[in-house]
Amino acid sequence: MKMIYNVKDKPPAGRLILFSLQQLLAILAATIAVPMIVQNGLTPAAALFGAGVGTIVYLLLTRFKSPVFLGSSFAFLGSMGAAFAGGVSMSLGMLGLLIGAVFAGLVYVIIAVIVKFAGVKWIDKIMPAVVIGPTVAIIGLSLAGNAVGDLMSGSASYTVTELVAVIKDGAAVLQEVTKSVTYAHPLIALLCGLVTLGVTIVCSVYGKKMLKMIPFIIGILSGYAVAAIFTAFSYLPNAEFLRVIDFSAFATLGTAEAWYPDFAFVQIFTKGALDAGEVGSIGAYIGTIAVAYIPVAFVVFAEHLADHKNISSIIESDLLKEPGLHRTLLGDGIGSIAGAFFGGCPNTTYGESVGCVAISGNASVITIFVTACMAIVCAFLAPFTLFLSSIPKCVMGGVCVALYGFIAVSGLKMVQKVDLGENRNLFVVSVILIAGVGGLVVSFGKVVITSIACSLILGILTNLLVNIHGKKQAIAAQAAQQEEQQEETLPTQEKTEDNPNEKL
Repeated sequence: MKMIYNVKDKPPAGRLILFSLQQLLAILAATIAVPMIVQNGLTPAAALFGAGVGTIVYLLLTRFKSPVFLGSSFAFLGSMGAAFAGGVSMSLGMLGLLIGAVFAGLVYVIIAVIVKFAGVKWIDKIMPAVVIGPTVAIIGLSLAGNAVGDLMSGSASYTVTELVAVIKDGAAVLQEVTKSVTYAHPLIALLCGLVTLGVTIVCSVYGKKMLKMIPFIIGILSGYAVAAIFTAFSYLPNAEFLRVIDFSAFATLGTAEAWYPDFAFVQIFTKGALDAGEVGSIGAYIGTIAVAYIPVAFVVFAEHLADHKNISSIIESDLLKEPGLHRTLLGDGIGSIAGAFFGGCPNTTYGESVGCVAISGNASVITIFVTACMAIVCAFLAPFTLFLSSIPKCVMGGVCVALYGFIAVSGLKMVQKVDLGENRNLFVVSVILIAGVGGLVVSFGKVVITSIACSLILGILTNLLVNIHGKKQAIAAQAAQQEEQQEETLPTQEKTEDNPNEKL
């Protein structure tokens, strides 16, 4: 689609604020979800602050030429868990998170140096459109399950304790199990999500001026309003199934802790000193962190490539050439280290942000910069942060159906010029799609190769396999052409040797 605002454009102040807020809403759910999953002292506010800092570092190192937002990476969840394995103290665990982020960032820096001197042509050879297109599509399709799952879930929940029979020492024993159950009936949540999706679609397709530019904001606010109405009626007797939004978090507004982020680097010094045993085994611990983080960084590198290829096709400007892959890698690596210093979570490029650019038609880098500044400021605004975290899953799910769908479609558009009548191309695309949609994941201990990375690796190998014969044919054809040219020049040379006067 044609961009309303290109990379170097600056929207008017009012539109700029709305565009930035829309970007913030698009990346919010995933950014704050990572610290909520890991816990161990990580907080959503600190992760939001870290995402803002990391994005600004990225923009600086890419010379404000790449409209990409960095947020908390899900790929490092297992690695972050390894930092707290073995019952280590909170201080050592937080230190491990920062050391791990440095390791991951350095991988990107090293690859950036290699790319700087080796160029990017080798990437185009091993990852042509027939490989990168379906891989980008898989980024969106692999998230489809998350979007649909969220579409039928609220945010208000309660805990229940059940007696479950388990086998222990050969005998059945009743054991108490506590689990969280959402209040909202799935159909109520689905209705709220569909309202969000419907309003977003209507604003984007039929809206005029600003409505067309900020469909996410209007859609989310509409879905939230419907969810709030259901939640209000849920307090009537026997109407708990209508409760979609959890407003209990707002009760923390009266506490001082709610108004400032609990930064990762601060926790290292405030959660207690390391004991003698931990100091003595720090070398082995760092080795464990390195093994947990470094291999994953190589996996995320593949996703970095796919995201930048995707946004390049959307804005019709190859970011791998300008500002250059070495700069985007450097920005991602250093930005990830800077973000983890505050939030504890390594950062990565966000598909949600790419989808937001595609739908809104706004690729302005200034918008990304203002979004990053908003994230930093909002980390200190408890009411706003709590409001954002109270947005129910079903409402964000409605938005994500469109976001993830646009990512998938943008990848498929890359394959439009590929001749799928050729079995070679057909095999490559088929392998990538099935491996990605099927959720192929390979684990080596604590190292997990995601379905996206597995799809890309299989696609590259398949592409090399099916083109071996083609390369041999090309080499043979080139040799035949050279031989034919030599034969054409040979009679002329012989004639010249027989009649030396012809040289004059």
